[in-house]
Amino acid sequence: MQNYIYVRGARENNLKNINVDVPRDQMVVFTGVSGSGKSSLAFDTLYAEGQKRYVESLSAYARQFLGQNTTPDVDSIEGLSPAVAIEQKTTSRNPRSTVGTMTEIYDYLRLLWARAGTPHCPNCKIEIGRQSVDEIVEHIFQLPQGAKFAVLAPIIRGQKGEHREVFDQARKEGFARVRVNGRHYTLSDEIEIDKGQKHTIDIVVDRLTVRDEDAQRLADSIELALSLSGDIVTIYEYENMQETSFSQSYSCSKCGTSLNELSPRLFSFNHQLGACQTCHGLGIQLKPEDYEHLKNSQFETYGELTTLSCPDCQGDRLSAQPLAVTVGGMNIAEFCKLSINDAIDAINNLELRGAKSTIAKPITDEIITRLLFMKKVGLTYLTLSRVSSTLSGGESQRIRLASQIGSGLAGVLYVLDEPSIGLHQRDHSLLLAALRDLRDQGNSLLIVEHDEETIRQADWIVDIGPGAGKHGGELVAQGTLKMIMNEPNSLTGQYLSGKKRIRVPENRRSGNGNTLGIIGATENSLKGIDVHIPLGTLTCVTGVSGSGKSSLINEILYKKLAAQLNRAQTRPGKHKEIVGAEFLNKVIHIDQSPIGRSPRSNPATYTGLFDLIRSHYALTSEAKVRGYEARRFSFNVKGGRCEACAGDGVMKIRMHFLPDVFVPCEVCKGKRFNRETLEINYKGKNIADVLAMTAEEAVTFFENMPKIRKRIEAICKVGLGYVQLGQASTTLSGGEAQRVKLAAELLKPATGKTLYVMDEPTTGLHVDDVNQLINIMHELVDSGNTVIVIEHSMEVIKNADYIIDLGPEGGINGGELVCVGSPEEVSRCETSHTGRFLKKVLEES
Repeated sequence: MQNYIYVRGARENNLKNINVDVPRDQMVVFTGVSGSGKSSLAFDTLYAEGQKRYVESLSAYARQFLGQNTTPDVDSIEGLSPAVAIEQKTTSRNPRSTVGTMTEIYDYLRLLWARAGTPHCPNCKIEIGRQSVDEIVEHIFQLPQGAKFAVLAPIIRGQKGEHREVFDQARKEGFARVRVNGRHYTLSDEIEIDKGQKHTIDIVVDRLTVRDEDAQRLADSIELALSLSGDIVTIYEYENMQETSFSQSYSCSKCGTSLNELSPRLFSFNHQLGACQTCHGLGIQLKPEDYEHLKNSQFETYGELTTLSCPDCQGDRLSAQPLAVTVGGMNIAEFCKLSINDAIDAINNLELRGAKSTIAKPITDEIITRLLFMKKVGLTYLTLSRVSSTLSGGESQRIRLASQIGSGLAGVLYVLDEPSIGLHQRDHSLLLAALRDLRDQGNSLLIVEHDEETIRQADWIVDIGPGAGKHGGELVAQGTLKMIMNEPNSLTGQYLSGKKRIRVPENRRSGNGNTLGIIGATENSLKGIDVHIPLGTLTCVTGVSGSGKSSLINEILYKKLAAQLNRAQTRPGKHKEIVGAEFLNKVIHIDQSPIGRSPRSNPATYTGLFDLIRSHYALTSEAKVRGYEARRFSFNVKGGRCEACAGDGVMKIRMHFLPDVFVPCEVCKGKRFNRETLEINYKGKNIADVLAMTAEEAVTFFENMPKIRKRIEAICKVGLGYVQLGQASTTLSGGEAQRVKLAAELLKPATGKTLYVMDEPTTGLHVDDVNQLINIMHELVDSGNTVIVIEHSMEVIKNADYIIDLGPEGGINGGELVCVGSPEEVSRCETSHTGRFLKKVLEES
């Protein structure tokens, strides 16, 4: 087998006909500044070609189910293995998808609860068992010799009437006694009871004394009683006046409630048998029209509907019966609320006896194996009930990584996209160990990554650049860490060697004297903490993954202020109060959610730039002569757009036994506008040419148009000069989308009283881009504003004025305030994981 994957003439996107030799069965990191072409080489070339070859090996019938596979623009690739992509964009928005279902652990839990569960009555809470007649008789003869007892079989429960026909039937069957409302009667007598009252009537299987020779007669009597009354019998011991009830099926001996047979589907919130009927297994409070909207919208608006739990199941998603079945004293919903660490302990300490122990052993082995893989990639703080749409890209990717480690495959080409995202340095060693395990199984790992520690641990590094967009796409350097550090043309190498570095500020801001306080925060794992944030500072909220950072800032602080200052319809997380909001007049949340869910959305439309450009084209002399208004230059409106493709620029060709094919529109050639609109030019460029420009190119093109140039410069300022103005929002990474939002906010007038909330803004950024982002943050604070950043990057943390460190661990072991203060003060805190790593960084700086 070849030792390398040979790539020749790669030209996908901005790649400039490069040749790369990638060693097989190694951990290879692709690095370079944002937009340099790393993903184009790793995903759009190597992975895409691997997928194409796999699909081509299948039958035409099978290919129709696998979707579209494009052919990458490359001359040749040799030594390629079957490829698997583990990307960030794999999180399902389906509200029925949870960590448990993603990992298939929940499937095994359903089997465990069905085969080894102990059912209880949902109403009476008493344990329900099922016994045969022989087992009932055996129980009776375990009573002391000479004990006197009666077998009671209920035939009426809480029903009004005289019930004469019931007594007549029992008399005909040969029974001598009945018990009515706890009082015994002889059937040979006339029994009169009040027909207006509710009665409970039991047949009495004669008074008996325990003797072995009575066994068969007793069994026959019980069979007769069951045939008349149903499947429940009660053993009444006269000497100690105690009753013990038995059932031949899953029926409550106290209230008579009949339960379904235990099966895995009974514990599925996706099946009508197990799902809560009020919320349809979603766990949230829904109106009927909400549920219909959810079904029809493919779950895009799920998170916007409500944060209230279903009033019936309290968010557990299941109906009363499956929730009344326990294993180890817990129902399946309670188990799924445990952290991964606690779930491992619960399974390991599970005590089952007899046949249940034998049945459960192979099931629990599978569960433990999968839970340990989750632990291996640093996700011990997650719960199995966590909805997958709330996972970060890094968490989702690490879950998939855990499942791949467990698959045991060898000879596979794994392509990963920044698996370190959202991971604290404390847990980073776990991720690297997991990656090495995957490599040591005989697989090749291609990792697109900016994290310094991951780069240093790589067997081989491929550095793409030197810049972004048209300034990138070249092979700057490849080799070992030492080789990259010694390459003078490698920007990555210069940061790795220390020749370049992000500096620590000479002075820390103390703020403007006012503070913003979060009092009594108890959302998720937060333990009633009080947090005070100095205004007029750059504040970093830190802590290990799952420590409560997002709950504190995104769920409580931002949502409360958004409702109070922006009049947003948001419901904040649980807390007592927010103090100091009067010192602010606006709050802005800059996260990594898409800037639009349609390809029609792009950086130009999101920032308002396209409105100005369209208005400018409408003012050209030729447009005025033709009477064209600004709307003429929109691809969303009839009149100026190409109607053949409705402004999409591409046509979808449906194939019968092949995937759908997208081809440029034959009428507009992919330009999205009709011929008449494209005849309007400014400086020799039509509106489609402008959308195809990068922001960097557009700055020069519109240099004499101050309003337009200002908006384009904002895009360039956040490091997106390489992005095309008309690039579809669906093709932007989370980090790129976040920076487009930041650019839009930079265009708004600074009030000096604005709070900016950013959630891991360094995602997808090279260290040189991080330096640029930090400068923007400082600029915002210098204007009098306050910036709060949830971040793991030590480069950002060491630049903070103030740090709020949560922990000490994740999940139920987190949610506490570990320490606060300047980076220097936090670095001296012995109980802070963040402080331990920060101390080393500050010493190096």
